[in-house]
Amino acid sequence: MLILLPPSETKATRSRGRSLDLDRLSSPELTPARRKVLDSLAGVSARPHAADVLGVSPGLREEIDRNTRLLEAPTLPAADLYTGVLYDALDLGGLDPASRRRAQRRVVVQSALFGVLRLADRVPPYRLSMSVNLPGVGPLAGHWREPLAEVMPGLAGRGVVVDCRSSTYAAAWVPRGPLAERWVQVRVPGATHMAKRTRGLVTRALCETDADPRTPQALAEFLAGFFRVELRTPARAGRPWVLDATAR
Repeated sequence: MLILLPPSETKATRSRGRSLDLDRLSSPELTPARRKVLDSLAGVSARPHAADVLGVSPGLREEIDRNTRLLEAPTLPAADLYTGVLYDALDLGGLDPASRRRAQRRVVVQSALFGVLRLADRVPPYRLSMSVNLPGVGPLAGHWREPLAEVMPGLAGRGVVVDCRSSTYAAAWVPRGPLAERWVQVRVPGATHMAKRTRGLVTRALCETDADPRTPQALAEFLAGFFRVELRTPARAGRPWVLDATAR
């Protein structure tokens, strides 16, 4: 099973710790693409109109400035870096040891800066969205599409792909071929806040079990024990199964 999460805009920081080492991140095949984005982001973030390019408020100048020091800044494991509604509901720190080990194996975070991260990967806090058109790189979803197409099938293995990403991040990688037949998009009716929370709870439930669903139907059957669910067949070949989930 592979669980795909979006990152969060809000991130934790640390005042001390080792700096970024690209060679120690998972999926080392992505290193050249990661380095290109890092270099461009640092240059753009030093410019007076960086907020406009990055699509953020000028009031976030401190976070923008942090982008210029990514190679020297203290890093955190991705498990500790991302905060907000989804990650609060997931509560990785509150998992028992066995569940946390499963989370390390099953969960990956799609990142505009790093492509994809395992929870143990140590990276610095940054400010960058997948929707940005980065000078010298181009639209980030397009930049990552080819590298991720090479890496992600190997991460997915033979289980289901549980897609909890937002549409912005989903644009960077779409399962193809036989893998698309095991691709399940988790959809939550209602407000964005509740959607994020429910996706966090779904991820937690899947990390707390040693069950490993291999089909969309088996996934829906398992989650029905915790949520109200409805599994919808793909609209056409190459499209995901859609699992509507509502917290009870």
